[in-house]
Amino acid sequence: MNNFKHLFEPIRIGPVVVANRICHVPTDISSSHRDGSVSSRDIHHHEEVAKGGTGLIVVGATSPNGKTNRSTVTNLVIDDDSCIPGFARLAASMHRYGAKCAVQLQHAGRQAALPRDGKIASNDAAHSLPWSQSRDIVYAYADEKVKTVHVLTTDEVIQIVEEFGEAAWRVMQAGFDAVELHAAHGYLLSQFMSPYLNKRIDRFGGGFENRLRFPLAIVSSIRKKCGPDFPVIIRYSADEWVPGGRELAESVEVAKAFENAGVAALDLSQCIQESPGAGFDPMQYPEGWTLYASEAVKKAVKIPVINSHSLRNPEFCEQALAEGRTDMVGLARQILADPYWPLKARQGKTRAIRRCISCLTGCWQESMMAKKEIACAINPSCGNEALAIKGKAERPLRVAVVGGGPGGMEAARVATERGHQVTIFEKTAELGGAILGCCLAPGKDEKMKWYADWLRYQIADLGVEVRLRQAPTVAELRDFQLVVNATGAASYVPEVRGLKEKVVPFEEAIACPRVSCEFHPKDGRKPRKLEGTRVVVWGDHYAAVDTATYLASIGKEVLIVTDRKEFASAVEVVHMYVAWKRFRQTEAEALTSKPYKYPVTVHQGCHIEEIGEKELVLVDRDFRKKTLAYDSIVTCWTRPNIELLEQMRAAGLPVTNIGDSVAPRNLHAAVREGAAAGMSIDAEMLFNPNQALIDGLPADVLGQLTR
Repeated sequence: MNNFKHLFEPIRIGPVVVANRICHVPTDISSSHRDGSVSSRDIHHHEEVAKGGTGLIVVGATSPNGKTNRSTVTNLVIDDDSCIPGFARLAASMHRYGAKCAVQLQHAGRQAALPRDGKIASNDAAHSLPWSQSRDIVYAYADEKVKTVHVLTTDEVIQIVEEFGEAAWRVMQAGFDAVELHAAHGYLLSQFMSPYLNKRIDRFGGGFENRLRFPLAIVSSIRKKCGPDFPVIIRYSADEWVPGGRELAESVEVAKAFENAGVAALDLSQCIQESPGAGFDPMQYPEGWTLYASEAVKKAVKIPVINSHSLRNPEFCEQALAEGRTDMVGLARQILADPYWPLKARQGKTRAIRRCISCLTGCWQESMMAKKEIACAINPSCGNEALAIKGKAERPLRVAVVGGGPGGMEAARVATERGHQVTIFEKTAELGGAILGCCLAPGKDEKMKWYADWLRYQIADLGVEVRLRQAPTVAELRDFQLVVNATGAASYVPEVRGLKEKVVPFEEAIACPRVSCEFHPKDGRKPRKLEGTRVVVWGDHYAAVDTATYLASIGKEVLIVTDRKEFASAVEVVHMYVAWKRFRQTEAEALTSKPYKYPVTVHQGCHIEEIGEKELVLVDRDFRKKTLAYDSIVTCWTRPNIELLEQMRAAGLPVTNIGDSVAPRNLHAAVREGAAAGMSIDAEMLFNPNQALIDGLPADVLGQLTR
């Protein structure tokens, strides 16, 4: 129990003693009721985080006025005394497990999801933020429009100060240990503090002192209403990463001003919405890249400083604390991926930690940005208690999983944890499946390997039987009581005239040759050498993005051809923000990669009509033709592998289909469906007319079906 001495050292925030240096920095899980009141899902989520041993939990994105401001469509609201009982239950759920807890008060301003019209901000503006839930809804055949926001009058600003103070008093009455103000990322307080966004000419705009007047007035209001012993924490962006925005030197002065005003701790973040790379820090951002900011701020103040962004490994966090680079480590997405991170670290079980891969699919693209509740691509039980493994199955069954990709491995893991006897059949020489296509994609390789290795370790630790280099027959699968088909998808060449045989599958173009990986097959794997420099990447979605970024990074001149209106429109939007910058030989904020030798050219809304020896013919949506010179062509079009599935169904085998063998999508879909399959395996083994495996039937219905 002596693991990570500094991580598990107590720290004081004002009069509040936190048991360790781990902070669940504010995360909007968008799970409250329509009116913003606390839901059972809110309580379950935060209780789980406390159970895992996080010392300080900051409940995210809570509106002090639900009528004029909701940051997401179902974020929390605390604008009336009737909200207090629900928040009291929420606080009690965390206190039960020894955690200290705070509520983050946030006015989204220009970035509000609700109301959709009449948004208010520090000043009049029209903006487009395509990676924000606040953007205008863009219908399938419509173009995006800019959104207009309206300046707050001076009197309205003063009224909002009062609303924050009232909300903080309710937080205290509910039994929370502290309150946090959200002054980062371009939300309302951030807008007032930002030299880039604040163009006001009254006493709340202009110079440094005026720009701080609004948040300082809120701090003063809170301290008057709640007393000086109720800690106020402020989260703000150390660097805004836009020309004319706040930089670190000013943020150090901001820290001093907040400390002098009685703020108890500082929670440092990055960016405004105009610079989403630094704020969302997708896979391309390295672990701990923001520690420079907390190092600088800590030298100027005596109050605790919290640093977050891409902190994943307990060893890394321990070293940062030991070196005095921060006072607390802030984990947000990492806690979504594994709420038991602190407990596993404390017990020295670091290999069991499911490290967040910064994919932003479950927690952003397919949840918050899509106006849904929070989820996690690699933790299916995040936001879905039904997928939490809480006990054994009534009777163990013999289960075959065909396909050793992420969906198949998750199905095998969950089924084995529930007591079933599982055998994985994998036709290649290693487990990993579609994840292995990321091994050569710059920025994705390390983090995707984290998850691939976690699954492979889990399969090994559970003793799951794995049969590599084996594609089973229907006859072999008859020995099992259930088959989970997880055969994934494979590339293909669409119908085209000419030299179709010149097209190379992307699986061969980006096969990983790194022998340092402990899971590398002994007979090796090498990427296929592509002829020449000028390579056409034909296709879309993740396969095309990963192939294009890899080939461009090794000096190829990449030309992407897709028949879609917008290339990679279904790929997570902030990753594409970084990718598009790199395609143009520039770089996203705070990153310093070597520019591609050639820009990446994208031909959208086009299909290849004919392939010649060194030229191909493109046809665009207006039926105009043009020729394109090339040296090599790589196909990234994919479709499900369902040949074995159809054979099993024809033979009457009990089989359920998951992942890309249903339809090529992404990691989130594969893992979620794998977990659901593993949870559904039970003694009854019933399938409904949709060919879906079902469980949890009412006892009378089950009896009627089985008697």
